[in-house]
Amino acid sequence: MVTVGQIHAGTKHNIIPSEAMLGLSVRSFDEQVRAKVLASIERVVTAEAAASGAPREPDVISDERFPLTVNDEAATERTAAALRRAIGDDRVIDPGPVSGSEDVGVLATAAGVPLVYWFLGGSDPSLFGDGLATGRMPEDVPSNHSPHFAPLIEPTLGAGVAALVAAAREWLAAP
Repeated sequence: MVTVGQIHAGTKHNIIPSEAMLGLSVRSFDEQVRAKVLASIERVVTAEAAASGAPREPDVISDERFPLTVNDEAATERTAAALRRAIGDDRVIDPGPVSGSEDVGVLATAAGVPLVYWFLGGSDPSLFGDGLATGRMPEDVPSNHSPHFAPLIEPTLGAGVAALVAAAREWLAAP
């Protein structure tokens, strides 16, 4: 997935800018796909600059890169079971693969521990009807990077605290 998150060019509506900057986010579930997408972006940007008669080659800078965030299967099931017991089976859903851009995988790898990354929903359920009853996240629920993201303080805060406490107790309990 390629997201154009920033466009910066010029200082006034009636002056042609001397340069433009696009800020992109590239996310994939496969390193080979990612490499192909990055190469394609560079190819397209270079071709567009040449076609428009740009005086120099464009700078294509890749300054943020995170490894794939992959949950440990056994640890995820153990944590999910603890969450189901604490906040209810109907409130723990599997969102499926998510193309997040997180550095938590680096931390888990460095610490030599299994990764369990989860999301805490906070959207007003009255806005999405029965969409959550499917056991999967509805497509139209705004994520934390959406301009429409507006979590409810409660029950979000209470559920979040209960979830964190349940996960901590599960993993810190004496064997």
